[in-house]
Amino acid sequence: MNTVKKFDPKMLEALVCPQTQSRLSYDAEKDELVSSAARLAFPIRSGIPVLLIDEARVLGDD
Repeated sequence: MNTVKKFDPKMLEALVCPQTQSRLSYDAEKDELVSSAARLAFPIRSGIPVLLIDEARVLGDD
């Protein structure tokens, strides 16, 4: 059985940015957690947030 695990937005209550310790927001379209304070987006793989700065994508000025 091949099921794709989804991120549970309730987890946002317990997670913070590893760089700034600020709150994260969930971008469902890109399936990543966003730290506006650090300007970083963290990937979610198989429903699990990867909160490693080395794995984060730097956000542009859009």
